[in-house]
Amino acid sequence: MFRLISILCCFAAPALADAPLIVLDRTQLPFDVGPGNPANSPSRPGNAPHSAWNSAGNTANSSAAWENRPTNPANEKRLIFTAQGDVLGYYARNAGGVLNLFDINGRRVAYRPARGTQSLFTTQGAWCGTVDGLRDGSFVLAVTPECVRQFGR
Repeated sequence: MFRLISILCCFAAPALADAPLIVLDRTQLPFDVGPGNPANSPSRPGNAPHSAWNSAGNTANSSAAWENRPTNPANEKRLIFTAQGDVLGYYARNAGGVLNLFDINGRRVAYRPARGTQSLFTTQGAWCGTVDGLRDGSFVLAVTPECVRQFGR
């Protein structure tokens, strides 16, 4: 079911590299992608916000880094948008493979660690959602309502 929703969301995508965002009900998620799975737990060392590659202190995750700046033209092709077409922000990967999500002003909202999970975590380390990869290499972000609100702060 989750995969089907993800595929349908991609048909509405304005560009292949952009990432549609859907709001999820975490109680409806299968165990393997939810926060109850030990691999997706915020307390797992590789998922923690103080882990070297995930850390806000790592300059590779800062909006001051060229790769992460909202003014970087490459980020115009990595937009995060809702089903209504509203742009919430953009995403960028760091050299270690961490997927960082930024709001439209360049504030880091969430991240997906490079290995061991498809889960997203807020910069404070709370479980925020999941990333569903598709066969064409694109992906869909499925996040909690609380995480969506982080984009509007």
